[in-house]
Amino acid sequence: MSVTTSKSNQELLNQQEKRESNARSYPRRIPLAIKEAEGIYITDVEGRTYIDCLAGAGTLALGHNHPVVIEAMEKVLHDRLPLHTLDITTEVKESFVDELFASLPEGFRDRAKIQFCGPTGGDAIEAALKLAKTATGRQSLLTFQGGYHGSTHGTMSISGNLAPKRKVQGLVPDTHFLPYPYDYRCPFGKGGKEGAELSAAYIEQLLDDPESGILPPAAMIFETVQGEGGAIPASLEWLKEMRRITKERGIPLIIDEVQTGIGRTGEMFSFEHAGIVPDAFVLSKALGGSLPLSVVVYDRDLDAWEPGAHIGTFRGNQMAMAAGTATLKYVKEHQLASHASAIGDKLLQALKDIQKHYPELGDVRGRGLMIGVEIVDPSGKASPRGAYPADGALASRIQKECFDRGLIIEVGGRHGAVVRFLPPLIISDEQAEEVISIFREAVAAAARE
Repeated sequence: MSVTTSKSNQELLNQQEKRESNARSYPRRIPLAIKEAEGIYITDVEGRTYIDCLAGAGTLALGHNHPVVIEAMEKVLHDRLPLHTLDITTEVKESFVDELFASLPEGFRDRAKIQFCGPTGGDAIEAALKLAKTATGRQSLLTFQGGYHGSTHGTMSISGNLAPKRKVQGLVPDTHFLPYPYDYRCPFGKGGKEGAELSAAYIEQLLDDPESGILPPAAMIFETVQGEGGAIPASLEWLKEMRRITKERGIPLIIDEVQTGIGRTGEMFSFEHAGIVPDAFVLSKALGGSLPLSVVVYDRDLDAWEPGAHIGTFRGNQMAMAAGTATLKYVKEHQLASHASAIGDKLLQALKDIQKHYPELGDVRGRGLMIGVEIVDPSGKASPRGAYPADGALASRIQKECFDRGLIIEVGGRHGAVVRFLPPLIISDEQAEEVISIFREAVAAAARE
């Protein structure tokens, strides 16, 4: 595809740097200005085309400008439907709720309530925490090392990343961080099944210890696969244990499905892999079919809110609901969760094959199309379990080499050393093979530097 423009990538990036906040992040690692986008491809203003394996940080389940999403948006405009309704209902809204509730596990569907929140997942996480505190009358929160739940004051407080917190005072009190089952760098030095069992045993003992220092919690919150933390999947047995532990003690369990939801991990909702049902879960990103939308879905027993307890001007985004309904239907009708599982398995295996030739690829992990490769320095001192020091500089070089070859990926995790793959769920076998081919070349080039 050939595209011409009056300004170059660099000119537009310079303009952005001059006028936009220093908090901007992606342009620093992905230096382009986008002109067009379709499917898994984007084209910059100078006519170069890239495979997009970032996909709006997992937002674009159906890729860019999918026909069913565009059709749904156009229908809203053609029918002169309201675009903004606060929380006043419409047929578009009720159809969206119908489709979402029909997607829920059978044991949850008949007990579910929904809260529409502000445009971002972070606002919905805030809502879920307020909901749990209101319902229980408690204030302590249990969260996990390595977790990420947003960048608002409250969500930053319950996220593991230290850097954004250093200059922000007065974070949410009574927030307690627990050990997540991070197999490659197990906090107990064991890993595998034993590491997950130790994590669960530690948490259960902590909750039953009258001298733990932690008051009865209002909620426990986690991601079943830590996203920004480095694509770290919790074992299914550990997830079952967290559900048992919280249920037995009357602690509401909130699962953050902002990035893992809507088929990303190989099930419609990631907690379904373990056969569990949380008390509440949060959806955003893919939910709005590329447009801003976030919700909390929760058990009706938690619905102790007074009118207006959580509000937001833009919680009535009708076009997002229409696009979201179309996306949910398409994901289910075309079995994209199963497709994500199958393609994800192929990508994982191909990445592990590359790993055999490059010790710099310390760990390859993920679930469905939420995949991470932890980049390490094999010349450094290994841990007792054989994990080498993280190498964020090499991860950045690999990302750049991929970009130069037409592949957009992201880095994250501790020390920015995890290369992450979040392609649209519609990615084909052939496209996945192209991604692997480019990544292999990029690793070879970066490792030689």
